[in-house]
Amino acid sequence: MANAKQVYNTLISMLDNRGWHYDRHDDDLVITFGVNGDDIAMSFVIIIDEKRSLVSVYSRMPFDVPEEKRMEAAVAVCVATYGLVDGNFDYDLNKGRITFRQTASFRESEIGEGLFSYLIDWACSVVDRYNDKFLALITGVISLEDFIAQG
Repeated sequence: MANAKQVYNTLISMLDNRGWHYDRHDDDLVITFGVNGDDIAMSFVIIIDEKRSLVSVYSRMPFDVPEEKRMEAAVAVCVATYGLVDGNFDYDLNKGRITFRQTASFRESEIGEGLFSYLIDWACSVVDRYNDKFLALITGVISLEDFIAQG
């Protein structure tokens, strides 16, 4: 538990150094916060998982995919994830939920603020890049072919 708490405190220090506003859930080692993107506001959850020695960053899209668009969205999620160098989009086909997820292990490691800066900056970049594309696809603004062509 001591290492997980230390990792959690490093995350808090990094966010404080940035001057960001966030909510602490100290008993669960969880931080939640929001970020304004270019077009759609993004929400993030960072979990310090003591048992698995993992830091996990999650950002769920603020919309669900309607049933008639779920198969197209499944292909779009695969296309988006294939092009990522880190992290992935999880897709719950039954509920139509898309979530970005990124993890890093802290097992037998000393974690610095740089890791959290990277995780958060990368997650914000990826989510901001794709959230409006997913929304455009499921609302019919663009076709699946257009989504694929845009990468």
